[in-house]
Amino acid sequence: MRLILASNNAHKAREFREILAPLGIDVLTQSEAGCNFEADETGETFEENAYIKAEAAMRATGEAAVSDDSGLEVDALGGEPGVRSARYTGRHEDSDADRRAYLMKKLEGVEHRSARFVSAICCVFPNGDVLRARGECPGEIAAYERGENGFGYDAMFIPEGYGLTMAELSPEEKNAISHRGRALREFCRVLEEYSNAHK
Repeated sequence: MRLILASNNAHKAREFREILAPLGIDVLTQSEAGCNFEADETGETFEENAYIKAEAAMRATGEAAVSDDSGLEVDALGGEPGVRSARYTGRHEDSDADRRAYLMKKLEGVEHRSARFVSAICCVFPNGDVLRARGECPGEIAAYERGENGFGYDAMFIPEGYGLTMAELSPEEKNAISHRGRALREFCRVLEEYSNAHK
């Protein structure tokens, strides 16, 4: 089976491939499938944005497409950055480091730093069927950035039960507990059920 990933994010593509490969699923990024556009993420929730991206890729390719919309929710900031995690500073061209610095500034003097990473996955088939999965990883925002692995907000997020940030964990450790890892494992379960029902 082949799925088009509605993204060109190399980190995201690697996570999808690592977790879906054992099911015999080939994952192609949008650009590998010949799609050279980005869908407008106009949704108010992770689920809405995941559907918008997957549906656009499915229409463009005529193949089943899967998308993840994910981000960080910080309780002290009312759930920010949330669906705007990738454009939190207001400028899409800003780097991950810019966004982390912006978030750290907003949290200056804040004692309770509970947060969670959220991932919503949506798969849209040409026949109109839609599969969904969601994963969360609770934790807190560190006092300062640590670690070289990962991307996005990983260097400032300490998962619950750990003393290390996501960026200090190995890729295997991260996949085992991450929001996307959890969402992907749930997606695998849902996809297997769907495939068995349509044999």
